[in-house]
Amino acid sequence: MDIHRCRFVPYNPQAINALAFSHPPSAGLAGRGVPTLRLAIGRANGDIEIWNPMRGSWFQETVLRGGKDRSIEGLVWTLDPPESGADGSKQPGRLRLFSIGSSTAVTEWDIEQGRPLRHSSGNYGEIWCLAAQPRWQPTRGKDGKVIPPAEGDFVGQHLAAGCADGSIVIMSTADNDVKYLRLMRPSTKRSRVLSVTFQNRNTLVAGYADSSIRLYDIRSGQLLRTISLGKGVAGGSKELLVWSVKCLPDGTIVSGDSAGEIRFWDAKNYALIQRLQGHLADTLDIAVSANGDTVVSGGADQRTVVYRKKDGEKGDKKGRWAEIMHRRYHTHDVKTFAVYETRDISIVVSGGPDATPVVLPLREFGKEHHRKLSSLPQIPQLASSPSSRLVMSFWDREVSIWRLNRGPASHDNSDGQRHRLVGKVLIQGEENITSAMLSADGKILIIATISTIKLFSVRRRKGDEKGTLRIQKLDTPAALSEDGARLVTVAPNGQWVCVVRPNSAMYLARIKPASTTQEKPQILSQLVKLNRATRHTRFEKASHGTLGDYERTVRCAVFSEDSKVLASGDLSGCVDTWVLQKAEDSAPKKRNTAADSDDESSDDEEDEPVLEGERWHHAAAESPIPRLKSGVVLLSFRPPNPAKTKLLTNGASENEHRLMALTSEHQLVEFDAAEGRLSDWSRRNPKAFLPAEFRGVKDRAMGCVWDLSAARERLWLYGTSWLWMFDLNQDFPSPEELSASADNHEDLNASRQISKKSTQKRKRDPFEEEENSRKKTANSGAGDRIPLAQSDVSFGSKVRKVVGHDDSQGEWISLDKERSRGGDGGDDDEAYDNDEEYTANNEVAMARLRRERQIIETSTPLKRVSLGGKQDKLLSLTPIPEFDSPSQKQLVQTGDQSSSSQPPRRWWHTYKYRDLLGIVPLGSDSEDDSESPLLEVAVVERPMWDVDLPGRYVRDYA
Repeated sequence: MDIHRCRFVPYNPQAINALAFSHPPSAGLAGRGVPTLRLAIGRANGDIEIWNPMRGSWFQETVLRGGKDRSIEGLVWTLDPPESGADGSKQPGRLRLFSIGSSTAVTEWDIEQGRPLRHSSGNYGEIWCLAAQPRWQPTRGKDGKVIPPAEGDFVGQHLAAGCADGSIVIMSTADNDVKYLRLMRPSTKRSRVLSVTFQNRNTLVAGYADSSIRLYDIRSGQLLRTISLGKGVAGGSKELLVWSVKCLPDGTIVSGDSAGEIRFWDAKNYALIQRLQGHLADTLDIAVSANGDTVVSGGADQRTVVYRKKDGEKGDKKGRWAEIMHRRYHTHDVKTFAVYETRDISIVVSGGPDATPVVLPLREFGKEHHRKLSSLPQIPQLASSPSSRLVMSFWDREVSIWRLNRGPASHDNSDGQRHRLVGKVLIQGEENITSAMLSADGKILIIATISTIKLFSVRRRKGDEKGTLRIQKLDTPAALSEDGARLVTVAPNGQWVCVVRPNSAMYLARIKPASTTQEKPQILSQLVKLNRATRHTRFEKASHGTLGDYERTVRCAVFSEDSKVLASGDLSGCVDTWVLQKAEDSAPKKRNTAADSDDESSDDEEDEPVLEGERWHHAAAESPIPRLKSGVVLLSFRPPNPAKTKLLTNGASENEHRLMALTSEHQLVEFDAAEGRLSDWSRRNPKAFLPAEFRGVKDRAMGCVWDLSAARERLWLYGTSWLWMFDLNQDFPSPEELSASADNHEDLNASRQISKKSTQKRKRDPFEEEENSRKKTANSGAGDRIPLAQSDVSFGSKVRKVVGHDDSQGEWISLDKERSRGGDGGDDDEAYDNDEEYTANNEVAMARLRRERQIIETSTPLKRVSLGGKQDKLLSLTPIPEFDSPSQKQLVQTGDQSSSSQPPRRWWHTYKYRDLLGIVPLGSDSEDDSESPLLEVAVVERPMWDVDLPGRYVRDYA
């Protein structure tokens, strides 16, 4: 593989200003989070990223785009009260997302369509902070019955917004709206409200810029108490800025100020309990655990400090808070926190100007590693035109097109540069670009925002030695351009454009190529609407809330190589395919179904218009592709192998339209798109056969590249920090092969470990047993477990239980096992794991039968192997392709062996490339005359050290 490492593509990750989980932390909730749990990340350019924690595997599902001079400064989620259904059951309320951003308005977002839903503003100052009222919790009387809310009592969640003029605005979220409810303002001078939180549903705590904390009753708007923090530090400002206020479950108020202090205030008389100097600069935000025994603070000195409450001495009922550890996970300010906890997961996410979210363990702090999420978008904002050697990228409101030359000897490269900016498009308006795509031939450029779509013709200027492009806007029909899109793509032949509207409705537009070089391509005014298959919706519990049709959001859409098949995948795991056929060949087949089904089919046929004698219809409409277990990350059609196509003498091609899908749980599945069934390769290679290293990759995949030739048929997958190759000519090793065969280099270490464990017997080491038990224990949502030998904090994981006076009969009890037993019988995760194990066992058994059938049907050579005393079995040996050129033996990047006598690797991976923005193909090396030309790609990296970041605090470091 010929790789161009590119770092000239512009993309500046934006600062993180706000973080918010969709559900509050709850130490009593079993499992690892509810299905509707999401994390919203607000950035300085107005974008809001929606992340799914996915039981510890973080997956960026979508991005709500911002606009010019917009910034997200605060985020909160609310849950509407459950509604009564027609059958008397309770329907879950809707989860709603609100934001503020350097303005006087509170914005509610429609996450289903990816754009603002409504704005609420009034005659008050600029909003600096935002908080949501705690959820209403039912209480039980003495008889054990639930006490219903009082008549007229609102059981939803109000919003509290702190303004620059010192006022606090209470807004109601009742009736699916945001309305002004009450304004509270102290009688003193108008000082900025920097932070707000709720002590309970009726008491609001606000931190001001005048060294004070004030408490209000939101029902009457009355000021309850004013707490003074005193004067600032000597030599500094006289007034302290209360950047953050939080409340513990018992009502204790915790504040962080500009002096770098953490202060604890009594919940009843509001007296100062304790003050700690945790930071060398301003304390910007505070996070508290669900049970109130841990507090985390972040400051402008880049430090994250953890405090724990220790039991008081004899006679002292109150405990004292102490700092137990501090770290610098960020290179700049630690500006914001978000906390989520259950019995099995306990994490705090932090962010700041360095644009990188950091996931920290909260309950297991000191026992687990932290984890950094990517600051780059998980949906690649890149495209390429291999025939023209063009690379397109976009960010915010501009699109750049680059030409990559082969080398200094190229005639197009007069000044010796390997790359050149040959085109740029700046979009008018204030909205950021949601999607952009360059056609495979480099002649069509389509750019979409959330409200409009624009198409451009791209041509090379005549007589321009530098290769500058001439980009002209095309006349776009109003039906196509007026509603905007969240995703656009162009067919490889340049004749079809697929548009995914903000509500995930899919349309196709036909492009008529220009007949001469002087004319422009034309877009037909009639659009083709593509109907997706109807799927069963998942019903959530009332306490989980609902996200509506958000899970049906289309995340990816792709055309086949011949532009005759289109596939789409959404966040719920549904894959739909459509086939292009001639109008006379696409008549509906007769089905032995009810009359109403025939009527529906005729209606669908009428909805499929004929353009240029061709019609798109849903493939396998009677039996659509089954829903996958998790959201679709990427889709890609396996291109026809050019070496195999040359062998066909009748001119036909083996166009099976095999569609490769990768889910957010890294399940690799291949379908026959036209028939809606699994391909033979996928039937022989279920998820349980995937390499353990690949299944253990934490960062989710972003895209893929195909490398096909006579000697290889490889799929390259990449994430933000890794690159992985699979050889599809060979099946993945089965568990029997891994334990019995050492032919491949990848299997050698695994087989040695298995044989060592099965043959050797030695004395058990308690320390090693404890280490193994810690490794088997699932992490709490952040990084992996820290080995005891490397741990800086001596938190024991075992206790010795002694009954009576004889301590010789003591029994060691694992705290990790006891914690795992604490869950109740209704744990959804336990049922989920059981279903996963049952399904995996069935897939393994079926794959074995299919491989045995393939051995019988083909003339593949067989080898008898021993399975450690069990009955011997015949395993197939995949034919090893011979190398057609010496260059294939020297590919270091592809992981090939140096000698052709050894079999090629079935997979290979590297972590050499970091902070990947994307990888795009540039075609094959035309100078290689062999049947296996080298694949040429551009690896676009965007490391953080190349990004211009604001200044940071560097004084007084110890």
